[in-house]
Amino acid sequence: MATAATGRWSDFWTRLASALILGPVALLALWQGGLAWDMLIAVVMSGLGGEWGRLAGLGSPLVLPVFMLIIWLTALSLGFFPALLALAALTLFTVMLFGRFAAAGIPYAGIGGLALLWLRLQPEHGLMDTLFLVGVVWGTDIGAYLVGRVLGGAKMAPKISPGKTWSGATGGLLIGGLCGALLVGSFHGNAGQALLPAFLLSICAQAGDLLESAIKRHLGVKDSGTTIPGHGGLFDRVDGFLAAAPCAALLALCAQGGWPGWL
Repeated sequence: MATAATGRWSDFWTRLASALILGPVALLALWQGGLAWDMLIAVVMSGLGGEWGRLAGLGSPLVLPVFMLIIWLTALSLGFFPALLALAALTLFTVMLFGRFAAAGIPYAGIGGLALLWLRLQPEHGLMDTLFLVGVVWGTDIGAYLVGRVLGGAKMAPKISPGKTWSGATGGLLIGGLCGALLVGSFHGNAGQALLPAFLLSICAQAGDLLESAIKRHLGVKDSGTTIPGHGGLFDRVDGFLAAAPCAALLALCAQGGWPGWL
C-alpha cells in the first residue's frame, strides 16, 4: 500500500517545478498581450506541429511546424477567416502528402491556437476572457490531479487512461468552476453566474485530456514528447486548452464582447 501511495506522487515535485517555471512565463505573456502573447502562441503551435510530426513518423520534422507558423502568420497579417482557410488548405495538402493521421494534427493544434490568439486580441474583454479560460483549465488540471491521487476510486476510462478516476474528474470540475467563479467575482462581482460557463469549459478541458490519452494509447506511447519535465510533451500540457479554447472563443463571439456581456 505504501508503495502504491508513493507511486501516485512520484512525479509531483517534477511537475510542480515545471509549473512554477512555465506558469509565470505564460501569465506574464498573457498579461502583456501583443507581441509577447503572439510569440508564445507561435512557439506552442510550432512545437505542437513538431511533436505531431514525430508521432506521425514524418521523415522531415520541420514540415508541420512550418505549416503551423503559416497559419499563425496568416491570422496576424490577414485575419482569422483567411487563417482558417489556410488551415483547411494545408490539412488537405498534408493528407495528399503524408496521409490522414499526419494531417489531423493541423486542425487539432491549429484551431486551439487560433482560438487563443483571437480571444486575447479582443480589445475590450480579451484579457479577462483569456484569463478566465486559463484559470478554469489550470484549476481543472490541478483539481483532477490532487483529488484523484488523494481519493482514488473507480477508474473513469481504464482502457484509455488508467490513471484517471471519477473522483479526480469531479474534483477537477468543481475546482475549475470555483477558479472561474472567483476570477469573475473579483473583477465583476457576479461569481455565481460564472459557474455554468466555467463548468462547460472544465468539461471541454477534461474531454481534450481524454482525447489526447486515446491518441497516445492508439500509438502505444506514454507521452507525446519529452519537452516539459514531469508533464511529457506540449500536447500533454495543453491538451485541455486545445479543446476548451475554441469553446471559449465561440462563447465570447456569440456574446459580442466576452464574458461580462453574457454573465
